[in-house]
Amino acid sequence: MATSEFKLAIAQVATERGISPEDVISSIKSAMIKAYIRDFGGTADKDKLAEQITVNIDEETGETRLFDLDGKDITPSGFGRIAANAARGVISQKIRESEKQMILAEFKDKIGEIMIGTIFRIEDGFVIVDLGKTQGIMPYSEQVQSESYYLNQKIKVLVKEVKQGVKGTEVIVSRSSADFVKKLFEAEVPEIANGTVEIVAIAREAGSRTKMAVTSADDKIDPVGSCVGQKGVRVQSIITELLGEKIDIIPYATSTEKFIASALSPARVTEVIIDEAENKAVVSVPEDQLSLAIGKDGQNVRLAFKLTKWKMDIKGTKTIFDSESGIQKAFAQSESKSSTPSMGIWDELIAKTKLEAEEKAREDKEALDRLNKEESAEEKSEETTETNE
Repeated sequence: MATSEFKLAIAQVATERGISPEDVISSIKSAMIKAYIRDFGGTADKDKLAEQITVNIDEETGETRLFDLDGKDITPSGFGRIAANAARGVISQKIRESEKQMILAEFKDKIGEIMIGTIFRIEDGFVIVDLGKTQGIMPYSEQVQSESYYLNQKIKVLVKEVKQGVKGTEVIVSRSSADFVKKLFEAEVPEIANGTVEIVAIAREAGSRTKMAVTSADDKIDPVGSCVGQKGVRVQSIITELLGEKIDIIPYATSTEKFIASALSPARVTEVIIDEAENKAVVSVPEDQLSLAIGKDGQNVRLAFKLTKWKMDIKGTKTIFDSESGIQKAFAQSESKSSTPSMGIWDELIAKTKLEAEEKAREDKEALDRLNKEESAEEKSEETTETNE
């Protein structure tokens, strides 16, 4: 039947393109008006004439009629065939526009979410990922340089941005973003998903290392332990997804000094001196902890800066490392009088260790004194014996 054929055709186009039947009908009407104006509009103002024409489509038969403002039927003889040929391109364009708008609306709601896609093309440094209804574009800057990508590879990506590009709607995806790691933890750790544990700050050098500060709204819940999981099963799952990238999870502290000290983990910090005016901190560590605090090529202190937003100078016993210049130099003993010293997160441990060290040093000195006295006594005894002989 004609009725079912027409409706079926409209429904099929709508389903294939993922748009509504109303949008298809609207596209047909627009095409009819443009076709009429092109062939029968004469020298009249096209925009004004378009506003004066009404299109009526019989949804049962598909018959199309045109009317002017007075309701007069102005459908030309044989217009159906002319309009069909002229309208084909306009209808396709309208459908493409509707598709773009639907994709734009759908994926804008997915910004910041992780999706699973399949790589189906790699060209000019771009990785094109099939996300189902559309393609995701992963530029070189959003790729992890230590990872290898290949055709038909299934990967998880973060929807970072949706924008109108030269070729239409572009969905930009990423695997190098710090938010990618954050979303992986949200999916893996129930306490983060339900809001009990919060990721306060995160810093990442993709493919190498991530630092993440967490806190808990419930004092009974250990935020770091929740992220690590029993026997490390939760964090290991994420490390596997990131192909071995190291992850440091630290407790967030409201105290700036403690947060800075924490951020430099796994190095042991002995003192933090902050300068509010310069937004800078001088951090003291034992000499044997200096290289650990700085990290390979300055990575540890660099990530700590990104995490805390505080510039840092790492001071050992004899040297100081400038986090801004990356230069290690001899340490001058003078300190800023305006700075306020404050111990880090290991206050009690440091104090205890200091006392133990002082006690041990005292015991060592006493033992050395006793040994020296005994040696002196033996030497005198030997001298006396030799004299007597």
